[in-house]
Amino acid sequence: MYTRILKPPHRKSFFLFGPRGTGKTTWLKTQFPQALYFDLLNAEVYNDLLARPHRLAQMIPETWQDWVVLDEVQRVPELLHEVHRLIESRHLYFALTGSSARKLKRGEVNLLAGRALTSFMYPLTAEELGRDFKLSHALRFGHLPLTFQEHDPKRYLESYVTTYLREEVQQEGLTRNLGAFSRFLEVASFSQAQLLNISTVARECAVHRKVAESFFSILEDLLIAARVPVFTKKAKRRMVMHSKLFFFDAGIYRALRPRGPLDTPEDIDGAALETLIFQEVRAINHYYQFGYEIFFWRTANGQEVDLVLYGPRGIIGIEIKRSARITDEMFKGLNVFMKDYPM
Repeated sequence: MYTRILKPPHRKSFFLFGPRGTGKTTWLKTQFPQALYFDLLNAEVYNDLLARPHRLAQMIPETWQDWVVLDEVQRVPELLHEVHRLIESRHLYFALTGSSARKLKRGEVNLLAGRALTSFMYPLTAEELGRDFKLSHALRFGHLPLTFQEHDPKRYLESYVTTYLREEVQQEGLTRNLGAFSRFLEVASFSQAQLLNISTVARECAVHRKVAESFFSILEDLLIAARVPVFTKKAKRRMVMHSKLFFFDAGIYRALRPRGPLDTPEDIDGAALETLIFQEVRAINHYYQFGYEIFFWRTANGQEVDLVLYGPRGIIGIEIKRSARITDEMFKGLNVFMKDYPM
């Protein structure tokens, strides 16, 4: 088990969001070993609290003063009413985890505004892995914790994609057309670390553009993918308007991405490396509260910087290349960017 960088807030209730399998539950049990724990993936607990959310108060002893953990709280959003009341009336501290923000977006989270902080758990970072970090493993299998424990990490990732992604979508009733969604996942994987053209994805999936847009929203709500916007602040050149797409982990991207005889290692490994850097930057930025917003920069004529960090500490441009040799040509986009934004 690896020591995570993320630290819990001091005596303050909080939400902990993150994709399934990133280690939220393990982290909580390490940080709060004495907490009263309710696992909403447990059918008995789920059914009981779904039918009678008010029973939560009865299940917490009157004299209880330690933490209360609600794992996968998005499964019963109505519990947040009760959590809100218990924070106010009994001054309890709650840790609320979620692997989906979709149901909680429907106004329920606002009940806890100001009473619960929000934090995120991401795949393991190179810093957390220490000597166990290996670039070859990261590019093939990513950094989900179980890929370092499973005998066959490739099969685990394939199971994650087929069992979790597709079944979670089906169970949550996020779309009725599971076949189209499965095709969409494969097509979307070709957009990894690339400009996202939703119309093109829709056409290749044989669905309407609005359907493809809704599928992308599902991925974002499940915290499986993120869209990175183009950096346009005080732009001096004509910029592209499309966002970039990133699945949250290089291993998940590799598991989704079909591979055929015309694919070269550079096609897949290049996107995997850019994904790895993106997930590392996003995690470190959050854990250490650096406060950067994450963008990329690309002009209409193709000059590009892979990632741009913009925040109170300044502007950072990051160029990502997978090559045995470094040449001046690789920094062409970065040099143009630095002329527009001297750092």
